[in-house]
Amino acid sequence: MTSSQRPGAARLSEPGQRPAALALPQRYLTPEDVAALFGVPLETVYQWRRKRTGPPGFRVGRHLRFDPNSVAQWVADQTGEAA
Repeated sequence: MTSSQRPGAARLSEPGQRPAALALPQRYLTPEDVAALFGVPLETVYQWRRKRTGPPGFRVGRHLRFDPNSVAQWVADQTGEAA
């Protein structure tokens, strides 16, 4: 494990994999999980939320979470636009 990874936040995809092949965990994702999934900085995930351009998230108290099914649907929508 590299120093930039935290325990339990394994990289969810490998470069070159098609997004439809993502094996998402069966739990709600944290912003850190989403950033690791797409290989983007954490601040990018928060900017997507502010601009309403990224996967939909929701609050649990003060914590931001993402439904893995919504993230998968957002990826499908994004790849459908590019095709």
